[in-house]
Amino acid sequence: MKNKKILFFFMVCSQLLLAQKATLKKANELFANKAYVEAAKMYEKFKVKQEQNVLQNLGDCYYYNAEMKFAADNYGNLVFKYKDSVKPDYLFRYAHALKGMEDYERGDKIMSDYLKYPVDTKKFKEHLNNIVPYNYKVNQMTKSNSTGDFGISIFGEKVVFASLRNAESPLYKWNEKPYLDLYEATVSKEGILENIKPFSEQINTKTHESNAVFTKDGKTMYFSRTNDKQVQVGEEKFASVKLFRAELIENEWTNVLELPFSSDQFSTQHPALSVDEKKLYFSSDRNGSLGSFDIFYVEILDDGTYSEPQNLGDNINTIHREQFPFIGEDGTLYFASDGLQGLGGLDIFMARVYDNVFAKPINLGETINTGMDDFAYVLKPGENLGYFASNRKGTDNLYSFIREENERRFIVEGDVRDKVTKELLPGTTVTLYDMNNKLIGQLVVGEDADYVFNTEPNTKYKIVADRDFYASKEEIFETTDDGRVRFTIELEIESYDDAEEIIVTKDDGLVYIQLENIYFDLNKWDIKEEAARTLDVLVAIMKKYPRMVIELGAHTDSRASDAYNLRLSQDRAGAALEYLVSNGIDRNRMRSKGYGERVPLIKCGDNCSEVEHSINRRCEFIILK
Repeated sequence: MKNKKILFFFMVCSQLLLAQKATLKKANELFANKAYVEAAKMYEKFKVKQEQNVLQNLGDCYYYNAEMKFAADNYGNLVFKYKDSVKPDYLFRYAHALKGMEDYERGDKIMSDYLKYPVDTKKFKEHLNNIVPYNYKVNQMTKSNSTGDFGISIFGEKVVFASLRNAESPLYKWNEKPYLDLYEATVSKEGILENIKPFSEQINTKTHESNAVFTKDGKTMYFSRTNDKQVQVGEEKFASVKLFRAELIENEWTNVLELPFSSDQFSTQHPALSVDEKKLYFSSDRNGSLGSFDIFYVEILDDGTYSEPQNLGDNINTIHREQFPFIGEDGTLYFASDGLQGLGGLDIFMARVYDNVFAKPINLGETINTGMDDFAYVLKPGENLGYFASNRKGTDNLYSFIREENERRFIVEGDVRDKVTKELLPGTTVTLYDMNNKLIGQLVVGEDADYVFNTEPNTKYKIVADRDFYASKEEIFETTDDGRVRFTIELEIESYDDAEEIIVTKDDGLVYIQLENIYFDLNKWDIKEEAARTLDVLVAIMKKYPRMVIELGAHTDSRASDAYNLRLSQDRAGAALEYLVSNGIDRNRMRSKGYGERVPLIKCGDNCSEVEHSINRRCEFIILK
């Protein structure tokens, strides 16, 4: 009887295990099909085991539906338990989830780990307050927070926008909310949506429609529509977004055609027209994008055909998302990005155009951007009024804005590059001083290595770029009052090993100052005259580069005990350090370390020749920063 009970117990356990595996398998299938709400419910049942795949996917389920607290909780557990094996993309999303909760301190720390250079959102916001061209007063356009409105455009005296408000629509598995349709409305003087009704039945279908844009005569529209079927692309099955064109004929939208550069294999979305309506801008993750979604354009040719899509390049696009382009009347590009330095999630940026080339983008600042997604910015022609979308309250909502010009400002701007390779150097500290060495501003440049500082007219300044393993670069400039308010200075800084022949980066990745070896008398550590001459060269190098920090490392041969050699090497390294201090080098810029016999250049053990012993007896000078 007892054996039967045991057998029954194991049978029940086996069945439970099989049921658990089947449920987890189902959760993975739902996740693969982007049914994130249902997948999250299933993953929650297995969260207690803290398995890596469950934490990753559960975090993503919440992240992709803007539930940042739950996303951050799961990503946090993931990073805490599996830090060494977590893919960088999860750090990126974790940082944005924290910023979406306005936890900028932790968000910056995680983003710094991801980017490999420091991020300080508080200072960044303060910096933007000085240099943004406009400040914004925003107002939500509906009383409800749950209608899921975004992607607004101007259509004559009306507006057209995308919304989840069609209760009769089937539910979209991604968020278990209705499919998107286009709606039209008027806007009150207070910026509130009124007279809302569905847009044309010829345009709205059983799948998603969004982001319409219209020609100035109102007779042609371009819009996004999701494919009505899923296709297999690599390991993923998905329905792409495509661009369509329609014509208004006798008050009916007709001739609805898919644009030829759309595809089942990738998404093409968020159309925007140039001022002369000869270019169509859009966002796409097609081949030729830098990573995720990039902004592209096509030329609209006279015969109604289109040129090949052109990527706007890495001046605008990053390896992350660039979406929702809009072109203002002056040719300025407005768009949303989560790859450029921002406040969290998608932020709205602007890039002015000079000689048909877009300048580096500038974040529009905290009067319009938040730690959540802010996007789909449009501006009414000839006015400082417009609209945008944000999920700052948990779901997508439309906002109207009035923008006011920041007071006229004199600005110094530029970027930081390697003097030899001309590559951008993100993470460099750029500091602005007046001529009395008073600190005016300081910024750690982001991914685009771009800096901007507010200045005063008719004033001299000193701008300095500092970076570990690089020589500081300093430049003096003077502002004027002739109407010119921007002074572009490109700081080119030179790495130590490019600047000095005796500084070499070796195969171990460390940067060495290669000097003649320092010799000591047997069992002694006092600095002899010959050693002093060598150390004098090091003194000169450190005075030339006042930010340089080094380690003085002493090594012995293997004759004598390990403990004796360790003490002897520490004494010799310390003696070298004291010599440099006595010659004017700040003690805080140096570390001394004795390695004894533990790190030989030639591993000959107890069978070393005299030559090999002498090679192993050495002092090394390693640059730490």
